This record gives sequence, structure tokens and C-alpha cells, in this order.
Amino acid sequence: LLADFTFENFAVSSSNQLPFAAATAVAKNPGTAYNPLFLWGGVGVGKTHLMQAIAHEILKSQPHFRIICCPGEEFTNEIINAIRSKTTDQFKKKYRAAQLLLLDDVQFIAGKETVQEEFFHTFNALQREGGQVVLTSDKPPSEISKLEERLRSRFEAGLIVDIPPPDFELRTAILLIKSRQKDIDLPMDLAQTVAANFNETRKMEGFLTRLTTEAETKKIPISLELINSILGKTLIEKEGLSRNIHP
Repeated sequence: LLADFTFENFAVSSSNQLPFAAATAVAKNPGTAYNPLFLWGGVGVGKTHLMQAIAHEILKSQPHFRIICCPGEEFTNEIINAIRSKTTDQFKKKYRAAQLLLLDDVQFIAGKETVQEEFFHTFNALQREGGQVVLTSDKPPSEISKLEERLRSRFEAGLIVDIPPPDFELRTAILLIKSRQKDIDLPMDLAQTVAANFNETRKMEGFLTRLTTEAETKKIPISLELINSILGKTLIEKEGLSRNIHP
């Protein structure tokens, strides 16, 4: 679990209020509120952050809660290795003993017959014992190609929540939170200038890193001039890249 991925560090606005409310409800009553909770959306909208925040919140009051958090790719690799080394029983015991299973990028298991089979049985075993399952994906279950119908119906029996791309206000709030985490003094007006120039939070975070690096290297404060000069360079780099791609 990433230490920063808590509810306290998750910026909330009208656009992502529902997924935040659903995640906090699951953290308060794991196994009963929404099971499974299926969070989906594009890159950098906060799916993994919300998912891990559930675990952090539960561990505050129940430090011995049995939690497994892994990406779909890791789950797949573990099954393959278990089959190869004849340790599938250990694999089953490990996953089916969890009280909370967090599976990131569940779309990765689609089209993989044995992996989907094992996940189906794991999912059923966990739910039987009152365990909570939280899944993330870049698409809703209905749009994941090559996902087995029985898994699709299991996922759709829970709560499916779309996390939309952050609006301007939310991007500004995210930037201010990230700045605080990095001990960067970023005034509101400068945060708004940066947020207005990016639609994706990950690119915005990358810009923040570049901005602080330039400020530290040149030993100058973060200013509107510095932001604009780096934004200008970023635009030139983008144009140069597009010219290379489309000569």
C-alpha cells in the first residue's frame, strides 16, 4: 500500500463525490456495504488511490485485518508460477483467507481462461466468508472484452462507479495536495494557472516535478514567469514530437 493513498489526501468535488462516498462506506462496513465495489475510469482519475484508501482506513481500527492488494498482472503471474511449481493449494489458501481483496486493473485477467477460473472461485469463497472485494478497471464490466460472463455478472451484482476526469477545481485541489506532500509552497493563483493547462492529473504531477526541479536548480522561487517558460518548452516539445510523428 502507498502511504499517501489515504482518504485525507483524496481531493473531492462534485465530479467524484459518488465514488468517494462509496469507498468510505465500504471502509466502514467491509463485506456488507457494496460487495464487490467496482471503480472504473481513465488514467490518473484516482481509482488506485481510492481503492488503497479503503485498506488504510480499515487498518486504523483493525490493524490485523487480512488484506491482499495486487494488480491483475501480478495475480496472473502468481497463478502461472503456482501451476508451474505445483503450489496451487498455497495460492488458493493465501487468497481465500483474505478479508479484503483489492485487485487493480482487473481487465488484465480477461481472455485468460485459467486465471479467470481461479479468480471466479476465489471471489465466491471470499464472499461466502463475508470478505470484501474491490476492483478497478479502465472500463465498466459490460465493456471488458473476453471477460467471462459469470465474472461479468458477479461484478455487476455489486456497485459499479465511474470516476470521471477531474474538472478545473478538482485539478487545482489535487495540485495543492501534491504540493503540500512535497513541502512545496504553491500559491493558489499559480496552482490554478498550472491546472488550467492540463486535463490529466499525471501530466500535471509530472509538470509539478519539473517545475520544482527547475526552481531548485536555478535557485529561484516558483513564479508565474517560471511556470510560463516551462509551459512554453512543453508546448514546443509536444509540437516537435507531433512533427516527428507526422512529417
